[in-house]
Amino acid sequence: MAEIIVDTTSSSSGGWIFQVNVRDGGGETKHKVRMSKDYYQRLSQGKVPPEEFVKRSFQFLLERESKDSILGEFDMPKIAFYFSEYETEITKRLG
Repeated sequence: MAEIIVDTTSSSSGGWIFQVNVRDGGGETKHKVRMSKDYYQRLSQGKVPPEEFVKRSFQFLLERESKDSILGEFDMPKIAFYFSEYETEITKRLG
């Protein structure tokens, strides 16, 4: 199972930028992820911290593709562009 490490590199009134490292037996990948506060609030309703939301989103991605297939840099809504079920699924997972 992959280890997902999420660090906040920037925070503003509009949102966050995260550095996400994904490690497994095959090495490590690094990803720069942007998330607006509006998007976070709409999907998480504040039930988990932003870093946990990003981590769970990466768990969702890793269930569908390898760490090497995940884009190196993206905005969180891009996940729904590739996986239409993402927003519904992540909302359910957050309970």
